[in-house]
Amino acid sequence: NRRKKKGDSILENPSIPNPFPELCCSPFASVLSASLLPKATSRKKQVIKVYSEDDTSRALEVPSDITARDVCQLLILKNHYVDDHSWTLFEQLTHTGLGRAIEDHELVMEVQSNWVMEEETKLYFRKNYAKYEFFKNPLSFFPDHMISFPSETNAALSHSGILQMFLSSSTYPEIHGYLHAKEQGKKSWKKWYFLLRRSGLYFSTKGTSKEPRHLQFFCEFSNSDMYMSLTGKKISGAPTSYGFCFKPNKSGGTRDLKQLCADDEQSRTCWMTAIRLLKYGMQLYQNYMQPYQGRSGCSPLNITPMRSISENSLVAMDFSGQRSRIIENPTEALSVAVEEGLAWRRRGCLRLNSHGSPIAMANMGMSIHRSQSWFHHKISREEAQRLILQHGLVDGVFLVRDSQSNPKTFVLSLSHGLKIKHFQIVPLEDDGKLFYTLDDGHTRFTDLIQLVEFYQLNKGVLPCKLKHYCARIAL
Repeated sequence: NRRKKKGDSILENPSIPNPFPELCCSPFASVLSASLLPKATSRKKQVIKVYSEDDTSRALEVPSDITARDVCQLLILKNHYVDDHSWTLFEQLTHTGLGRAIEDHELVMEVQSNWVMEEETKLYFRKNYAKYEFFKNPLSFFPDHMISFPSETNAALSHSGILQMFLSSSTYPEIHGYLHAKEQGKKSWKKWYFLLRRSGLYFSTKGTSKEPRHLQFFCEFSNSDMYMSLTGKKISGAPTSYGFCFKPNKSGGTRDLKQLCADDEQSRTCWMTAIRLLKYGMQLYQNYMQPYQGRSGCSPLNITPMRSISENSLVAMDFSGQRSRIIENPTEALSVAVEEGLAWRRRGCLRLNSHGSPIAMANMGMSIHRSQSWFHHKISREEAQRLILQHGLVDGVFLVRDSQSNPKTFVLSLSHGLKIKHFQIVPLEDDGKLFYTLDDGHTRFTDLIQLVEFYQLNKGVLPCKLKHYCARIAL
């Protein structure tokens, strides 16, 4: 057995090209490298514990330099979930009722190194549809009355112009408005006029004056993380439910928190989004763009999913007559699709019922919605609002639940315009048949699945279509 000379190994001799370069530049390298590379180059590993919405947990052995995005990718692969780029690692502080979505590029071990023994802190794996929504629709995140641009800038900025200003290193829009601040070491709150500038967050000691002599420094963000209040007024005693705060890294506890609260959700969302952009800048945009890198036909600030040729060539057909025909009327096509789906469910119910009993089939139809991910059995209005808030206040985020005030009815809880609205689904009986309706019987559905599918395609009486459902995932 001849001993290998130094230089025989590809890893030891840099002059020999690596025959597998793709293993070194894979987007999953930080997750998979420990098993792909030789032991001599494997990185140090640590174990993290990740929770899901139903409080089940999973322990993962990961490299010490793994990012939040890579942890999400690993869990997506292990659980065979669809990657729609909305999965997020969430940090939750149980005792103080605070939480935040960890940015995709953050190192998980660095986040955990800032945890303190007195606080019970957990990592959650969940969806957050609002994570990068401001890149798609910035105008709704920054209302005119809260944002000011440099004097030399044209006030009528375009869709992408606002983003370019936020991401620019030379200019930065000023965010301003009233916030309630908790006085340090006291239980009392005081309302001040705040201004967000590149150098940090300030408040005015004299009304809405922006003169330097009246501005007092409140906080900067390089050595602290921003959290949202998840418990409203309960723990902090805040005057409103729209709280957020800054927690210094290596904090000693709640005494070091700088707590604020806004008067409404639009104001809180504007402040928190602007501070994220100020702190991370172009890194956020790179995080947002990473899933789309290398795809043709995607413009940087206007990304729309591309349909395949086969999808575009599909047409609705009617085979009920002697000759088949193409259905050109969109309304008729939709009606046929709904009827086809309903007939399919009825056939499924009959197959599941061994005796073919109509009564059993009716009972199956009444409870078939319980197997759907968007249905939440016996949760309160407050619990529904908390779930939707966790998934992100994007138009179209929804769930269906049992009504607490009327046991025979259901409620559709829907996010629209940064608000959560609730619509009662009422059962109607007509000619011995049971229907469900949202609009006093004008549009009727034989079950909740048909109702949800209809409003996913049609706005109807709702302020927007149903787009993203809230689900309790399990690990």
